Amino acid sequence: MCLRCAPTRPVESRPVESNREGRPVMRLQLALNVDDLEKAIDFYSKLFDTSVNKRKPGYANFTLESPPLKLVLFENPGASERLNHLGVEVFEAEDVSRATERLKAAGLAEQVEDASTCCYATQDKVWSSDPQGLRWEWYRVLEDSETFGKPSEIPESKQQGPAPTGGCCA
Repeated sequence: MCLRCAPTRPVESRPVESNREGRPVMRLQLALNVDDLEKAIDFYSKLFDTSVNKRKPGYANFTLESPPLKLVLFENPGASERLNHLGVEVFEAEDVSRATERLKAAGLAEQVEDASTCCYATQDKVWSSDPQGLRWEWYRVLEDSETFGKPSEIPESKQQGPAPTGGCCA
């Protein structure tokens, strides 16, 4: 066995934390820029053996329970980055508030949005960037929306490629 690959201590696994309804208390969001939305929907439907959860012009998302993942697809032909941003979706209002306070205390909260319309949903969220500029959001969906959202207020230097038309995500 390769010494670099050998574990130095046993890895502890723990079950995914769930609420009373058995739903995870949070799930990871992976938001990707894709050249062709139809081809991407077809591929990810087959990859995860599931159907698309929400589909709008230039946008689609998949909601997976196992693993707990929200996969978001933005049609951005020619985008220089395939990864649009990452996120943590939570389901309780206090989870966004706690994340906001924790990120503010650490000097990491760059933008806080309350009842913001983005990705065809009204959301509360807080944005942060890692040391190399990769954008992260902690968010909670309040309700669905018929509109994509308002233009991004995130500085262009912090964006991972162009935002979708009408863009609110970076």
